[in-house]
Amino acid sequence: MKLSEFKNALKTIERVSFRLPDGEFVEAHTHITEVGMITKEFIDCGGVVRAEAKVGFQLWKDDYDLEHRLYPEKLLNIIELSEKNLTILDEEIEVEYQAKTIGKYGVDFNGFEFVLTNKLTACLAEDNCGIPIVKKKVSLSELQNNDSCCDPSSGCC
Repeated sequence: MKLSEFKNALKTIERVSFRLPDGEFVEAHTHITEVGMITKEFIDCGGVVRAEAKVGFQLWKDDYDLEHRLYPEKLLNIIELSEKNLTILDEEIEVEYQAKTIGKYGVDFNGFEFVLTNKLTACLAEDNCGIPIVKKKVSLSELQNNDSCCDPSSGCC
């Protein structure tokens, strides 16, 4: 979810809540303690220089302040202050949340709450580092029954 989408979603809800990928809720007294721009420059295992940028949110909970709540209007103000004072771009959001260790999540919105989504690592240079590319085997008879394929006589191929 991009920052602009997150801000639009905040305008439609009365309270901020997050759900973990396993369906459990993040405690209601958890709040966003950081909003910032995360930039990463790196070289992949194939030798290609890459760069990426994300908007970073850090979710934190105080085990002693159980009454703390972060309301949509206040969070929107924090985001707008970050946009004004930092170089915050309209990029995908990455959420840090600590359970047993710090986890990094994507974020989605289901219409009434934010859902943290699992992120996966990947090799960005599979063709350069010897990882075989697995191609799905499909029989021609399956393609003929597939409505999404072109008919050879249609002229589209």
